[in-house]
Parts: sequence; C-alpha cells; structure tokens
Amino acid sequence: MVDSTLWISALTAGTAVLASWVTSRGTSKAAEIQATASQRAQRVVRVSEARRAAYVSLIEQAHRMAELYWAASDIYASEAPRVEQLPRLKEVRASLREEYAQLRHHIFVIALEGPDDVAAAAEAVRLATRPPYQALEASIAGDPQARSTFDQCYDPFWNSVLAFVSVARPAVHDDAS
Repeated sequence: MVDSTLWISALTAGTAVLASWVTSRGTSKAAEIQATASQRAQRVVRVSEARRAAYVSLIEQAHRMAELYWAASDIYASEAPRVEQLPRLKEVRASLREEYAQLRHHIFVIALEGPDDVAAAAEAVRLATRPPYQALEASIAGDPQARSTFDQCYDPFWNSVLAFVSVARPAVHDDAS
C-alpha cells in the first residue's frame, strides 16, 4: 500500500508540476501576444497623429499662401498707379518666398510620413505654387498680361489643395500602412 501511495503521490506531484509549467507557458505567451498587440496599437496611434499633424501643417501653410495670392489680387484690383502697386507686389513676393520655404518643409515631412499617394498630392500642391509666383514675377517685370495670368492661377492652386485633403483624409484614418 505504501508503494501505491508513493506512486500516486509522485504522479500527482508530477502532474501538478507539469500543469503549472503548461499554465506558466500559456500565461507567458498570452502576455507576449498582448504586449505585441499593444505596441501595434500604439504605433498606429503615433503614425496617425504624426500624419495628421503634417497634413494639417501643409493645409495651414497653403491657406497662408492663398492669403498672399488674395493680397496680390487686391493690389491689382485697387487700380492704383503702377508706381504704388510695385512696392506692395514686391512685398507680397518676398512673403511668398518665406511661406514657400515653410511649405517645402511640410512637404518633406509628408514625404517622410507617407503614404506615397499623399506625398504625391503634397508635391502637386507645391508645383501648383509655381504658376502664380511666375505670373507675379512677370507682373513686377512689367508684363501687361501677367495680371490676368495670375488671376487664372488661383483655381488650379486651390484645387490641388482640395485634392490633397481628399487623399490625406483616408490616410490619417488608415491602419498606418
């Protein structure tokens, strides 16, 4: 009887040790899976926040540039003599250069944050700033057609901003591809 009690005790103890080991492995694996899932979720949030900040910065910068385009249009609409318009147009041009530098910075950040289709849309915004700037330059240089060219450049610029917004919106809510 002592032998069977000893065997039963040994078997029970072995089963308890094995069950403990299996439980500990399961708990360890579950904790590892939970930690990985938590890291992924945090990454998605970080990427989404970084994208959102970069996209909003570009949109705000585009608005600042649009305000300068409107300022130039207001100068043209004032019908003031060219001698009065010229210094004000040069001020707008200088401000546009400063704002353009910021715009490029935001576009570089967007190119880094991705995704590629949003970076391409941001680049399209940058490219849409060229024609109005070139028309302003031509106007300052004395080209009589530049004013009308300048006014025709606003819609394509603004449409590029709207296209950027439509491409950027889903990327912010994406699973951080």
